[in-house]
Amino acid sequence: MNQRLNFLDLFAGAGGLSEGFIQAGYEPVAHVESDRAACFTLRTRMSYHWLKSQAQTKLYADYLNGRLSRTEFYGYVPERIIGSVINAEIGADSLKGIFRKIDDLLENRKLDLIIGGPPCQAYSLAGRSRDQNRMVGDKRNYLYKYYAEFLKRYRPAYFVFENVTGLLSARDEAGAGYFEAMRYLFLECGYKTEFMPLSANDYGVLQSRKRVILVGRRGKVTGFYPKPDKWRPEVTVQEIFRGLPAIHAGGGNPGPCNVSTYDGFWQIDAGIRTDDFPVTWHQARPNNEQDLEIYRIAVELWNNKKARLDYNSLPERLKTHRNQHSFLDRFKVVASDLPYSHTVVAHIAKDGHYYIHPDVKQNRSITPREAARLQTFPDDYYFESSSEVKGRTPAFRQIGNAVPVLLAKKIAEKLKDTWA
Repeated sequence: MNQRLNFLDLFAGAGGLSEGFIQAGYEPVAHVESDRAACFTLRTRMSYHWLKSQAQTKLYADYLNGRLSRTEFYGYVPERIIGSVINAEIGADSLKGIFRKIDDLLENRKLDLIIGGPPCQAYSLAGRSRDQNRMVGDKRNYLYKYYAEFLKRYRPAYFVFENVTGLLSARDEAGAGYFEAMRYLFLECGYKTEFMPLSANDYGVLQSRKRVILVGRRGKVTGFYPKPDKWRPEVTVQEIFRGLPAIHAGGGNPGPCNVSTYDGFWQIDAGIRTDDFPVTWHQARPNNEQDLEIYRIAVELWNNKKARLDYNSLPERLKTHRNQHSFLDRFKVVASDLPYSHTVVAHIAKDGHYYIHPDVKQNRSITPREAARLQTFPDDYYFESSSEVKGRTPAFRQIGNAVPVLLAKKIAEKLKDTWA
């Protein structure tokens, strides 16, 4: 298609899904997200893309290198780009205001596509097991109804709705399935829907991460599902970390780090390696003696039996978490010699994934940059905080909650092929 297809991203998070669609050639109209820090991350990324289109990326490099404050950096970018990120919780009280902002940004253009999915906690098996009411009655169960309001207002040709696989079995107080209810609602809005559970490691992402990808098409046509072409590169998890400097617990910093030359192919083909800009957020959180003892146990168990640590199997003196019924695998080993890692989760900032380096003993948790590479975010992607003070950011939460960029890109590319 000659004209770029445009899209609206709902419940956008830090922009993993959006970044994949942008890389595939789509144009973002707006992002709607309730988390303030994630909105700054999105604004910074949208600023980068605009500056790239204007051949002014030196300003972005200056920002990453600390030569510009965030306020100064945003001052070089048009207000419509900064304003395209709408910091709002989607609900009955906010809909009209969000619609007004999106209408202004569209400037009488037609919206081609809506992407995004509501927060996954209400549908995830882990979220239900952790909540005493099993998430019954949680308002997040019903956010899909507001998603339908956007479909009715903008009538895009397609929408792409993503969520955890637990959505397929989640049920309300009466025992009715949420997934069936939302598909029926989308049908009432004029959309046929088709879905598949997709595993990210089938599409070049070196991570075991499963998501339900539901695609809706306006009209009565069926057989339109944009199933991505599989790609399982012959590399191991070690490939993710190549080029990043070795650091120890508490080492590194949120600013630029020295990345060594890369002679492989996966980082290039996955869209991660970007040598034109500084690589940030290679900073390991400090580990106390208790952490390190738990890591030693976890690593020994993995090395000897290739088994994950069950939190409840730890000695009582090492158990400090109140929750001993779910997230029992909260301390995980990222083994470098496997074709893919376990799922990166949002709570690793306070628990931890220990990385086994094949050559250098690094007795520490993985860094935000390593987690970002596991999620196939480009190395030039900067994760912001809600303040201007660098180093105080919920980067792990933003990264862990994201859709892998490469998976999103492959879905976006295949969707273009089926576009009517």
